[in-house]
Amino acid sequence: MLFHLLYPLHLEYSFLNVFKYITFRTFGASITSIFFCLLVGPAFIRFLQRKQMGQVIREDGPKSHLSKKGTPTMGGALILMGITIPTLLWADLTNKNIWIALITTLLFAVVGYVDDYRKVIRKNPKGLSGKQKLIFQTLIALASAYLIYYLRDTTPDLKFPFFKGWSLYLGVLFIPFAAFVIVGTSNAVNLTDGLDGLAVGPTITTSATFLILAYCAGNSRIAEYLQIPYIPGSGELSIFCGTVAASCLGFLWFNTYPAQVFMGDVGSLALGAALAVVSVITKNEIVLALCGGIFVVEALSVMAQVTSFKMTGKRVFKMAPIHHHFELKGWAEPKVIVRFWIISILLALLTLSTLKLR
Repeated sequence: MLFHLLYPLHLEYSFLNVFKYITFRTFGASITSIFFCLLVGPAFIRFLQRKQMGQVIREDGPKSHLSKKGTPTMGGALILMGITIPTLLWADLTNKNIWIALITTLLFAVVGYVDDYRKVIRKNPKGLSGKQKLIFQTLIALASAYLIYYLRDTTPDLKFPFFKGWSLYLGVLFIPFAAFVIVGTSNAVNLTDGLDGLAVGPTITTSATFLILAYCAGNSRIAEYLQIPYIPGSGELSIFCGTVAASCLGFLWFNTYPAQVFMGDVGSLALGAALAVVSVITKNEIVLALCGGIFVVEALSVMAQVTSFKMTGKRVFKMAPIHHHFELKGWAEPKVIVRFWIISILLALLTLSTLKLR
């Protein structure tokens, strides 16, 4: 909105020419986002407390989590406002990639909201059934993948990091593949959101990394120099990624241990979808698995636990997802969280190295 209102005036007021640059608008959107969350956060938490939107704790979870019962949840709505409002203010609203990413994120948030509503208001710890959640997620993801496929600016292929020119042409199979990435990432972030600030930290590092990747993919000269696919218009997604990282950082102020508020499924499902859509548009699906390695490990730990128990009657971990395994091994909750953050930062640095190691 600011871009469309102020940039056309740059011929009369030369200083407004800065709105032309994605970098300037990314910084502006990020600053707007973090200050929005920090300023609105306290009032929003009080609102959740008045509405008695307290967290419902699973009976089969770690006993140390019972003290968290009643902590306000659905705080992910604050993150979503911190993403949506600054993005609409600072981004080029004629850019199709911005709308695909934003609408997909918000639709996944709706699924998360319904799940949280059933848990919090109806006091059903299970919320939506796994099948119901998966159906809604898949439908949204397929619609998003369809739009990306038919509005694409490059061939529908899968790019491999660390190798020059390696790609796999997918054709129309790109649609189910992209949908799988979106649904899988959404659920992986959701599974990671089990400790105070645990999911927020890797989301910040991953979205900040994709801010750089999206900018590089949207700049023809940089893309040619780095030998990565040039995706016209994808640079605008840097603004979107900036708001994701900044809003999560602002939310972390209240979500850090001991948490004053939890994001709930309304936040975790939406954030996972946001990261995945950006990766699909910029052709960094495999890179997402590397950068978001924490999410991948959390999801795989659940899959391994369920498979092992069904086939052998034995468990691989003391409890899944894997962060609970370390808790039951005696690690303090802050230790688990910070060590996972450190791993996430290292994975982000390794991901950025793929830009040169091709």
